[in-house]
Amino acid sequence: MDELGNILIAGTGPVAVQSAVLLGTLPGELGIAGRGSQRANAFFDALDATAGTAQSTVQNPAHGALAGTVRFAHRYRGYQQVAGRWDTLVLAVTADAYLAVLRELAPEVLVSLRRVVLLSPTLGSAALVREFAGGQAADLEIISFSSYLGDTRPLEGTGGALVLSAGVKARIYAGSTHGHTPALQALCAIHAEAGTQVQLMDQPLEAEARNMSLYVHPALFFNEVALRAVFAPAPPIQYVYKLYPEGPVTPALIHALAQTWRELTAITTALGGKGVNLLAFMLQDGYPLHPQSISPAQAASFEQLPPIEQEYLLYVRYASLLIDPFSQPDDQGRYFDFSAIAFRPVFINELGQWDVPRMPKEDYYRTKIIAGLARKLAVPCPMIDSLLAAYETALEQAAHELAGQRRAPAFAVQDFAADLDMISAGIGSAV
Repeated sequence: MDELGNILIAGTGPVAVQSAVLLGTLPGELGIAGRGSQRANAFFDALDATAGTAQSTVQNPAHGALAGTVRFAHRYRGYQQVAGRWDTLVLAVTADAYLAVLRELAPEVLVSLRRVVLLSPTLGSAALVREFAGGQAADLEIISFSSYLGDTRPLEGTGGALVLSAGVKARIYAGSTHGHTPALQALCAIHAEAGTQVQLMDQPLEAEARNMSLYVHPALFFNEVALRAVFAPAPPIQYVYKLYPEGPVTPALIHALAQTWRELTAITTALGGKGVNLLAFMLQDGYPLHPQSISPAQAASFEQLPPIEQEYLLYVRYASLLIDPFSQPDDQGRYFDFSAIAFRPVFINELGQWDVPRMPKEDYYRTKIIAGLARKLAVPCPMIDSLLAAYETALEQAAHELAGQRRAPAFAVQDFAADLDMISAGIGSAV
């Protein structure tokens, strides 16, 4: 099965390593490239010490298919250093870094590619990559997955060359600009061996619209409680998925989440895609609940219910997941505290700058792109706009309070106009 040919992975994080372990079973050469950062250099130093070998372990023995080792035949410190012919480029970086990676690749490397695989895209990412590649005279197949297949993190003291996968998604979605190609089928088979079913969509956009983060993160991260926890000088510990006052979840937040789903559905429909049943999506592709909390019939009819009933069921969903409903209670009858995931506050990065955590930084990019597409499509999205406005106000206030101190670009309000224009052009050329 050599449909993917020689594979180059862009990125040096845990997703890149776990993906390499899975892809390393295929014929062809395997390479990895990263940006010239201290963290990436530590990763390459760790690889150099093991003759290019990285390893993935698992927390749950049931996920043993993800465990293994891989040896990179080629390693590049800096994307501009990539040389040779590569058939498949796997972008194991955040969606807002796609263009930065592609721009650093030498033109001869880019035009030699046959396809690009996007592991964690946002709405319109395939159009963005397709448009950029077309401008470089590269005719590529673009494959978008709705999200990465699991929960993988680096292990301390290993430079990132040893990672742990703590969870695996039961199902994700994928679509290709070239239809159900042999390459896409090969990737589906690899995911199936790892325990993740891939449901094929007719186009990348429909897969990209099935990333749960697009629907829930704006409401969860762009609210007063969350923004204080991220940006306040000495923030109290607050938890992303807990009810107020331990976290941000209130009926008002649930209303914002539901309205974001309605607006995003309208945008997806205007782009020629199909929306999702949010509640069924959460229960079937996220974390399930006992039917005593939400029945299958309630989930199936969610889209036809009045808005107030929809929001009631979404509130029940979050309240039911304060504990892991399928964990075993301890001697005191307490279940695993499932919702105790704390917001990360701003931090000093490896360059000595104040920086914003990946969440909400990545969510800002994703949501800003969605709002920009809505404007171009003349689809109203007042809730998405108001959530973005709250985030940008907090961002400007934080930047003001850090005046005179070194700050990362993430502290600037941005419009991502270049990416948005390219996505719009790419979507237009695909229609």
